Amino acid sequence: MALLPPMAQAARIVDLRGRVVEVPEHIDSISIDDSRDLIALSLITPNPVSLLAAWPRDIHRLGPYTYKRYLQRFPALETLPQVASSAENFDMESILAAAPDVAVLSLGSSPGEARLAQLQAAGIPVVFIDFFNDPFAHQARSLRILGQLTGHEQQAEAFLDFRQQHLDRIRRKVSQRSSSDRPQVFLEAHAGITRDCCYSPGKGSVGSYIEFVGGHNIGADVLNSTTGKLNLEYIITRDPGIYIATGGPDMQKTGGMVLGGGIDADTARASLQAMTQRRGIAQLSAVRTGNVHGLAHQLLNSPLDLVAIEALAGWIHPTLFAETDPGQTLEEINRRFLAVPYRGTGWVSLTPLQPEGVR
Repeated sequence: MALLPPMAQAARIVDLRGRVVEVPEHIDSISIDDSRDLIALSLITPNPVSLLAAWPRDIHRLGPYTYKRYLQRFPALETLPQVASSAENFDMESILAAAPDVAVLSLGSSPGEARLAQLQAAGIPVVFIDFFNDPFAHQARSLRILGQLTGHEQQAEAFLDFRQQHLDRIRRKVSQRSSSDRPQVFLEAHAGITRDCCYSPGKGSVGSYIEFVGGHNIGADVLNSTTGKLNLEYIITRDPGIYIATGGPDMQKTGGMVLGGGIDADTARASLQAMTQRRGIAQLSAVRTGNVHGLAHQLLNSPLDLVAIEALAGWIHPTLFAETDPGQTLEEINRRFLAVPYRGTGWVSLTPLQPEGVR
């Protein structure tokens, strides 16, 4: 890609690393390093693939069913150039070859300053966003940046207004309860991915959602990082009253928690039942009382997190949020915003406190 002319107009964006980045006033294409960014773009434009110069082809993050739906709608996705995923080593050469107007990287990506300077010198500014490290805190800023880069600011603000209205309703309801009324929650991330137990959110990240809706994440008491591993004996000792397993379609190959795009409710419920029959987990009060739930990763690490927040609220404070319906919220998002509507079981309960997320 040619260098910008010295007098070319430029806009300034403050990215999620706090960097002030000059980007072209007119941007035709961007590259992304996480396929979940495609879902974010789908909220603000009817043809997200037309905005891409390259993507990482990390289909497992979308799930094969969701990828197939995007491919049916946008066949050009199959032939887009490929760049490295944020989970891989940074590959500057693939970005240079794709020649986007702007390279969008995940906050967890780790190119050194020298490589960023090389891309900038080649006329490819780099902007960092985040839908994974701390999605609750960074969701709005990241979507706004994508809106600014792609010329879809109004569409981004329309969705963010919708999201904020729902969050405000939850915040008001949570404020009505006693500050001491915070049920203990164990959220097992990637439930069943390995034989030994158990991955959990720590401080921030997904744990922020639990705290926001009035629960107490037991992982935050012992993990100093955003995620980590809890000892099974610790979980048994804490004996949380609510157990939530997260998973996705990709977990079928590991025998873990299966739900999400293209998964039916019966399959998801059977998978959740299997998660509760493991040593230690089976003895928890949450399992004995049926306060057991499953949640798809696809609803946590993208702007679709609003649906996950409402599901969590209903599980943690079922009486307080008896009228909150994440299924209805998802239907409205599908109808008003998403270029490719979400289809599959996004959440499930063994003793349903509200309808499962099958749409």
